[in-house]
Amino acid sequence: MTILPDYLGLQQRKGLILGLADAHSIAYGIAREAKVQGANIVATCLNDKAHQAVAPLAEFLDVQLLNCNIENTAELEQTVAKAAELLGGLDFVVHSIAWAPLAELHGKVIDTSSLGFSKAMEISCHSFATLARLCAPHMTQGGTMITMSYLGAQEAVPHYGMMGPIKAALESLVRYMAVELGPQNIRVHAVSPGPIATRAASGIEAFDQLMNHERSKSPLGRLVTLDEIARLSAFLCSEAASGMTGQTIYVDAGSHIVA
Repeated sequence: MTILPDYLGLQQRKGLILGLADAHSIAYGIAREAKVQGANIVATCLNDKAHQAVAPLAEFLDVQLLNCNIENTAELEQTVAKAAELLGGLDFVVHSIAWAPLAELHGKVIDTSSLGFSKAMEISCHSFATLARLCAPHMTQGGTMITMSYLGAQEAVPHYGMMGPIKAALESLVRYMAVELGPQNIRVHAVSPGPIATRAASGIEAFDQLMNHERSKSPLGRLVTLDEIARLSAFLCSEAASGMTGQTIYVDAGSHIVA
């Protein structure tokens, strides 16, 4: 049996992972990898309906599952407090949540409504700041906070629409949070995966075309896998990444380097 050095893996680390939707969700992949590496996990899903659907997944992984509508600040406060109580503190937090009104996502950015844009920004971006504010007091030994971005934050990707500017704001938020939380030894990152078939991604228009394009242009000649996204995220939450913070890190088979 191979024994890993203490700085590798997530042995006995305590993590809160938000956004469990199904077996294809990035949150599920990260939770699964974190459990394999020895972490103790509390995961969240949106509501009672989602809870019924994903409870078997949580049971299979042996993780605690809580409901959390991130739009409701009081509910988010209760979720963070409950997770910290169940785990005895927090070492890492994963924010894998994004939303935009479908009709506006499929339209032009210049046609988006103020209400729709603001709501998408609140759920997909600002909620990460709120989550950080609530979690930081429970990360007494430092730790890691991760959110999920996409190349559309840096480039104008066809059909990504309003989510491009929102993800750009999210990546900027990561940098400011890294500066503010650094004195507490809390590291902050955005992971930027290539396109992967999740429920959230299915709302993007012509998503199959996007995946085919990414596959054809990537240096590795393929798409990234859920396991690869999860392993990168787990690495960032481990002490092996203790000298890193404030970065957007791509895991996309190299497609972001190709014009």
